[in-house]
Amino acid sequence: MDSTLLVFMVIIGIGIFLSFLRMLIGPTASDRAVAVDTITTTVVALLVLLGFVFKRYVYLDVSLVYSLLAFVGLVAIARFLEKGI
Repeated sequence: MDSTLLVFMVIIGIGIFLSFLRMLIGPTASDRAVAVDTITTTVVALLVLLGFVFKRYVYLDVSLVYSLLAFVGLVAIARFLEKGI
């Protein structure tokens, strides 16, 4: 594996870790929702990078479906936080 890809994976891992900490510490529910959205975005970036490294393009399809499901979930959470049930 190239050292550049390793650096990218470490940066993505640090981003996921910091977002996870924000999700745990976040004082409000909206902070936690934004942290979860950030985690899903960085996981999508990781899946795209893994698809590039392993030359398996199914990871790109998985990342696309994962990002669409995460968007729908975040919209549902935002509506719940805005109006309640």
